[in-house]
Amino acid sequence: MAADDFSKRKYFPGETGNPFDIILFSLGELEHIPTALYLILLATIAHLRFWGNWPLTIALAFFFISDWLLLYLLPVFKRSYGPAKPPSVVLMVLRLIFTFLPAPLMLIAQFIGTGLVIYGFWVEPHRIHVTRQVLKPLNFKPVSRPLRLLHLGDLHIERITRREELLNQLIKQLAPDLILFSGDFLNLSYREEPTAMQAARKIVSEWQAPLGVYVVTGSPAVDYPEIVTDILAGLSVHWLKDENVKLDYEGNQIGIVGITCTHRPHQDAPTLKKLLVPQSNLQILLYHTPDLAPQASEMPVDLQLSGHTHGGQVRLPLIGALFTGSLYNKRFEAGRYLMNQMVLYISRGIGLEGAAAPRVRFLCPPEIILWEISAPDNQSGDL
Repeated sequence: MAADDFSKRKYFPGETGNPFDIILFSLGELEHIPTALYLILLATIAHLRFWGNWPLTIALAFFFISDWLLLYLLPVFKRSYGPAKPPSVVLMVLRLIFTFLPAPLMLIAQFIGTGLVIYGFWVEPHRIHVTRQVLKPLNFKPVSRPLRLLHLGDLHIERITRREELLNQLIKQLAPDLILFSGDFLNLSYREEPTAMQAARKIVSEWQAPLGVYVVTGSPAVDYPEIVTDILAGLSVHWLKDENVKLDYEGNQIGIVGITCTHRPHQDAPTLKKLLVPQSNLQILLYHTPDLAPQASEMPVDLQLSGHTHGGQVRLPLIGALFTGSLYNKRFEAGRYLMNQMVLYISRGIGLEGAAAPRVRFLCPPEIILWEISAPDNQSGDL
């Protein structure tokens, strides 16, 4: 895959001022509508849709208001901490589409919609999946047991919820040799909020691995350097700021290049090229977004670990992600890609998008990725 030229592009993902960022914060203004007035507006829209048909008006108003209530209760029950009104407006529009079905089918569709809201907002975001991957680089020497590398990404902490507690339980159970984090510590809505910062610090402080814990910052709009400095101060965590470090695992030299993501691949590719040292048995690139992969795959990089896309958070059968946040759109969504001789893995992430974005996941559960890395079974390697 050839790298596209983005040097003349005006807006980039992951930074303040891009269209997606503006939309998210503009929709957030809906949260300032007084709740009583907002509920009256929902009921009025239901009345206008079914003018004169009071049973259907009441039913539709019930579904509109129940969506808002389900979202409003999320922080009450310490599930997530986003605004309720903006995503409930989105749900209202989706429900209106199905009101053009015959009444019995319409009501069935509305009940199904409520079930999907419960699952997408209350259940799936807290079901962390451990994805297991195998890598056998050509130059990796035989070892007594595979290197266990745990890739984490997109923590996006608002508060410590059951998801973060489960995350650290899984990390302890998996007992990795090495932990790599590909950025985005805080949620966009809480990027300067002291309580969220303390929560992130507490979670990260529990990450332990014999070969160390290495992190990079994520999107410039999320991971402010001064905030990350406070989060990591005094912790046994190595923050890679355009650095290449070398580790040894049973005689194998492992290079980890950590690049500070600007979301401008044409700027970050020269930094990567300057940092690479080709003598490693395994060269890993830790970079927040997958958008550097076309350039990295032309360099001596064996494995690129990225996130940022969240897998779209909402995926539909046969369609996949509705939105990815990548410069390459749906070409980079989630999972494992082979590019030349380099393996790219895009994590679905752990946390959720912030601002007015719905705190939802559907067919896209949070994940952490455990890699087992060993020598190839044959001379050709097995990526």
